[in-house]
Amino acid sequence: MGGAGKSGAGRDLEGAAAGAPGAGTAGGAGERHARWLLVVALTVQFLVSLDMSVVNVALPDIRSDLGFDGGGLLWVVNAYALAFGGLLMLGGRLADLAGPRRVLTAGLVLFGLASLAGGLAWSPGSLVAARAVQGVGAAALAPVAFALITLAFPAGPARSRALGLWGMAGAAGAAVGVLAGGVLTDATGWRSVMLVNVPIVAFALAAAARTGPVGGGRRAGARLDVAGALLVTAGTTLLVLGLVRTSDHGWGSTTTLASLGVAVTLLAAFVAVELRTESPLLRPGLLRGRPVLTANLFCLLLASAQFGAFYFVSLYMQLVLGFGPTAAGLAFLPFCVGVVAGSVLAPRAVAALGIRRLMAVGATLAALGMAWFAATATVDGGFLVSILGPSLVCSFGIGLCFVPLGTAATTDVAPGETGMASGLLNSSRQVGGSLGLAVLVTVAAQITGGSTGLTELSSGYAAAFWAAAGLLAAAALAAYVLLPAERKALTGPTGAGRDRAGREGAEREGAERDRAEREGDAASR
Repeated sequence: MGGAGKSGAGRDLEGAAAGAPGAGTAGGAGERHARWLLVVALTVQFLVSLDMSVVNVALPDIRSDLGFDGGGLLWVVNAYALAFGGLLMLGGRLADLAGPRRVLTAGLVLFGLASLAGGLAWSPGSLVAARAVQGVGAAALAPVAFALITLAFPAGPARSRALGLWGMAGAAGAAVGVLAGGVLTDATGWRSVMLVNVPIVAFALAAAARTGPVGGGRRAGARLDVAGALLVTAGTTLLVLGLVRTSDHGWGSTTTLASLGVAVTLLAAFVAVELRTESPLLRPGLLRGRPVLTANLFCLLLASAQFGAFYFVSLYMQLVLGFGPTAAGLAFLPFCVGVVAGSVLAPRAVAALGIRRLMAVGATLAALGMAWFAATATVDGGFLVSILGPSLVCSFGIGLCFVPLGTAATTDVAPGETGMASGLLNSSRQVGGSLGLAVLVTVAAQITGGSTGLTELSSGYAAAFWAAAGLLAAAALAAYVLLPAERKALTGPTGAGRDRAGREGAEREGAERDRAEREGDAASR
């Protein structure tokens, strides 16, 4: 088999590495370092995606072994989601200020130790605490994985291939998480679901040691925006908390309204602080660019549909079609295959269609696949028609979106702000996922009315799928209407990429504009 040549993924990885800085000589040190850098970024993306889903199937065993009550068990999932979603912006900015390598190493060590502690947990509180610390580590790792790619690979084919692999790694992590959760729990117990992260972390640390210097170490004179960090962390955490608890308290409850109200107030205060600080956690001028703004709106809508639908497909298979945990995990593999296929095709498709059209086409295909789920989610549904077909169409569309989405999210972003842009994009994804799940759960509940009958459940799940299809259609419309029509406005020059001095000049100009706005606001007051 070795004589048949390298796999497609291997050729893509080498092609991406060959376009990286310092990779001009075949087999040179620059090419080798770039290849290992891509391996690190993909491993981190796989790890973070894996841990968002791997624990779900193990929850019943965790409850019986550690003595969780019904409400407390939910915090095994929510503790990770809250820490992860609340600290993403801070993690991204720390990568800019302290350097991606330092943040990457710290995040991996923290994540690995928390996983080990979770596998050895002796009480409900110890497991929830370990999951929260895992979320902190993930919040440092997720922005760095994306930033490493944008720093190491120039705009053009090399970056497109790397972003395609990045999207594939995320999809593979999510799908493998569902499958591994069932298989590991059945075979060796729920503790292995936590401990499986430890060897993955060890591999990532070993791979990181083989990479060369990566864009920008510690920035001289740069300071962390402490006030902004506290406000955005508290505000985002409360926002995610309010959303994930709507299934228990309802949208109109005092608990939900108070959480969301305080979250909005804190985030508004964060915006006010960022307009006045010299070294903001999120430079307001970053969102003036239509590509960056549209990419984050698109990501929020895409994640809202994808995360919620993933949840309801799992419920439909197990509660309506009668699949067991391992069978349900295996049934998710076609979804992973579709994302991989879309991600492999995306670099060529973006050259032919452009950023705007490819994002719109990908989201439209995903919406059609979701509508297929909705139309066939019946009591007498079967795997081929109700799961396999719509999974392939929906996931292929989603896979097409990763390359243009990543490119748009970093268009005209200075090297010193890649972590900032990455943290923003990941925050949009996490908040979108929580928002979508909360909305789709509400939609389904309106139809089922609390009934557990198969007909009512399938009708509720179908309604959730229709709502998800609507969110994806809105994402397609947003991409087509809001993004610039000219492809060159987004892709920029290929080959060596933009001149670094031009990027730094754009950063300085943005800072000057923000300073002028702050001075104008002060004068008007």
